[in-house]
Formats: sequence, structure tokens, C-alpha cells
Amino acid sequence: MSVVTRSGTGPVDAPVVPPKVVRQRRMRPGLLGLAVLLIALGGLGSAFAVTSVRATGSYLAVARAVEVGREIRADDLVTVQMAGGQGLSPVAASQLDEVVGKRAAVALTPGTLLTMAQLTDDPLLGPGQQQISLALTPGEVPARTLSPGDKVLLVTTPDRNSDSRGPGTRFEATVIETATPEATSVVVYLALPSRDVPAVVVLAAQKRIALVLTKAA
Repeated sequence: MSVVTRSGTGPVDAPVVPPKVVRQRRMRPGLLGLAVLLIALGGLGSAFAVTSVRATGSYLAVARAVEVGREIRADDLVTVQMAGGQGLSPVAASQLDEVVGKRAAVALTPGTLLTMAQLTDDPLLGPGQQQISLALTPGEVPARTLSPGDKVLLVTTPDRNSDSRGPGTRFEATVIETATPEATSVVVYLALPSRDVPAVVVLAAQKRIALVLTKAA
């Protein structure tokens, strides 16, 4: 209670006006759920619009591992469906005939999309090179497997009939392919500079060549 004083009169009691209480509106659970549903539908609509712009296409993917330098075969590839592909340059499935017969410029990994940048028409046997083959035992091969494009050194070993123990001569070569006609034999096909071929052939006939892997493809 307040006391108000008027001029010439004593104190007079005056009623106090109570403050207004503003009631907070409660959102009904049904309306809240509807709002959430509308937001979700809006997001789905946006995603659908973006997906619709990016048309789904058929592209080529790598089905199994392909070593550097090996020719591409049809069964090395598989057709996949994907949308968009922005930032990529995958090879369309309709270009399969253009791809088969090309060589792998890099090692192709299964499950990855194929691009033209990964392919080449250039053979591993370059200008000024000739191909030879070396028949080796499994123990003479410097790695469990040699792949096309591997860089190797052919190092001469001492002649049994000579007392010379000097360092062997080295010849640089590139692996083109390998074959295992027998369990005890590995044939390695190599690309060498033409000038080195005569000497290497003679040394190979004398069993005086050791193979060293210097760089894997």
C-alpha cells in the first residue's frame, strides 16, 4: 500500500495497481513437429534439385590391377553408373573400343575411375632401343615379381677363368614383360640401348649377368 500526501490534507491510502503478467505462448507439439517436417522436406527438395541437374552417366572403372606398360584388355575394365563427376574426367563407357589396346601409363588400381591421362599409345621400347630376353632362375630375379616399366641394372660378374676382381660393367635396362614357362625358369624381356645389346648378349651366354632392381614402376 502507498501513502499519497495532498496539500492541506493528511495522508490518504491509495490502491496499488498490480503489474501485468504477460503469459508466454506455448507452441503446441503438433505445430513444432510440422515445422521440423517442413524444414526436412525443404532440404530433400534441394538435394533432389541438385541431383536432377547432374545427370547419371555410364563410365569405365578399373576391374583388376594393370601394371605400367601393359596393354588394356576389355576384361580389365567394368562399367559403373555415377552422377555428376565434377572435377573428374572419367572415360565414358561408350569409349571402350578406343581404350582397349592402349597401354597403362601408370599403375591402374581396381575400383578407381579410368581417365585418358592414365593411358598411352607409346610402347615401352623407345627410340634407339632393342629388346632382349634373359632366362634366369627364380633366385636370380631381384624381386618376387617384376612389372613392365621397372628399371633394372645388368651388372657383369667376374669370369671364372680370370683373376680380375674389378667392378663389373653396368647396363641400364627397362623391364617390358616377364614369363614363367617353367617353375624353375623366369624369362625377363628387357629394353636396352642398341649399343649395349651385343655385349649383353655375349655376357648372358656366358652366364655372367646379374640383375638388380633400381626403381619399381
